[in-house]
Amino acid sequence: MNSKALIAELVADGWMLIRVTGSHHHFRHPIKTGLVTVPHPKKDLPVGTVKSIRRQARVSNPVMHSWR
Repeated sequence: MNSKALIAELVADGWMLIRVTGSHHHFRHPIKTGLVTVPHPKKDLPVGTVKSIRRQARVSNPVMHSWR
């Protein structure tokens, strides 16, 4: 999965970009607690990294997007 698709999932769930530090985008949610960091741009994120970010964001059912 690329970072663009993962960021789209977070934004669809209500996460908002609050800052960019180097190649890392930091997101905060108005209701959920915590901060989620996504390395961007990155074409191929490791599966474990994607699972960890989804777990931190508490995204239970990822939204699938068509990027064609």
